[in-house]
Amino acid sequence: MTLEEIHGQENTMDNADRVQSAGAALEELLIAAKKQDYLTVGVYESAKVMNVDPDSVAFCVLATDEEYECDIALQIHFTLIQAFCFENDINVVRVNDIDRLADLVGSDDSGEPKDAHCILVTSPSANPWKDPALDKLSLFCEESRSAYDWVPTITLPER
Repeated sequence: MTLEEIHGQENTMDNADRVQSAGAALEELLIAAKKQDYLTVGVYESAKVMNVDPDSVAFCVLATDEEYECDIALQIHFTLIQAFCFENDINVVRVNDIDRLADLVGSDDSGEPKDAHCILVTSPSANPWKDPALDKLSLFCEESRSAYDWVPTITLPER
């Protein structure tokens, strides 16, 4: 085994731990933000918030699954949201388990699950909200960008 192969295996293990840790941090962040009423759920609702008050957006989560991979309109929305996030220095991640994400953010008033394809964690500009999980995720995104992974994919922990 060469040194590069050994180093590659170590990086794979470290990366798996990083993604797992980021998944737990994302779950903590979403639960805490939901309690504080700092979540905006839904593609169109998120676009409205980004248009009206982009400075209030602290973090963005985009979710998809196999059912929606061929939805061109959704992919266009994702591209525009990602571009907006990059332009405004907002960290953005992808999650492949939309059902688990929908469970975390809950349902609307009618009992229907919310559109969890895009979730924004917001923070009032006047009194910024600080959360350790948000700090962990910001560091994870920064490390991912340094490895040219502009929109890292996070796996949420199993329940």
